[in-house]
Amino acid sequence: MRDDQQRFLTLLGHLPARLTAEQAAWVLNCQPHDIPLLVAAKLLKPLGNPPVYGVKFFATAGLLEQMKDRNWLARVSNAIYQYWQKKNGHKKSATASLKELELSALPAGWQ
Repeated sequence: MRDDQQRFLTLLGHLPARLTAEQAAWVLNCQPHDIPLLVAAKLLKPLGNPPVYGVKFFATAGLLEQMKDRNWLARVSNAIYQYWQKKNGHKKSATASLKELELSALPAGWQ
């Protein structure tokens, strides 16, 4: 855990009422880039009706309550795993296609 995270989480002995996406990620022990995919998976709900590209805030009390639910935590973990598995799967298939293309360009006896 980074020093700024540690200082943030121990700030005055309690957390602020609302958290930014980065702060919510610190509390959940995930990466800030995972928060939008958790929102898309409807596992996190930002406060109010923020603009699409606006700063999103999350209720600390709600997040802390959800963190007590083991099933919710499993769904969060699975959503993150599935996202990265799908994203990395495209890389593997693209790499495999490139290798096949390179092999097909070789003369018949060289493969």
